[in-house]
Amino acid sequence: MGLLNMKKVVILTLALSATCLWLTSTNTAQATANGEELFKQRCSACHANGGNIINPQKSLHKATREANKVNTVEAIIDKMRNPGPGMSTFDANILPDSDAKAIAEYILKTF
Repeated sequence: MGLLNMKKVVILTLALSATCLWLTSTNTAQATANGEELFKQRCSACHANGGNIINPQKSLHKATREANKVNTVEAIIDKMRNPGPGMSTFDANILPDSDAKAIAEYILKTF
């Protein structure tokens, strides 16, 4: 193998290693993010301050959640997985169960 080809192999190997490290650190960072951070990333565009820009009658505030029987971690996760009209579906491939649970706990604690 010539010197030029060897340099290409080394550069390619370094680039792939860097990419793998970046992907690993990104996944680790998301996995360790707390509910507030995840809420800000995934939910706050439509649910700023616990409101609801699509359907104001379906806010995340306690009285509204209780009236709609969405007042447990499990019920909030169910809404994420099986939302009503106007809300994006957050299935387990998009939002892992651990992240969904962290968001639900944050909602219960905050709003």
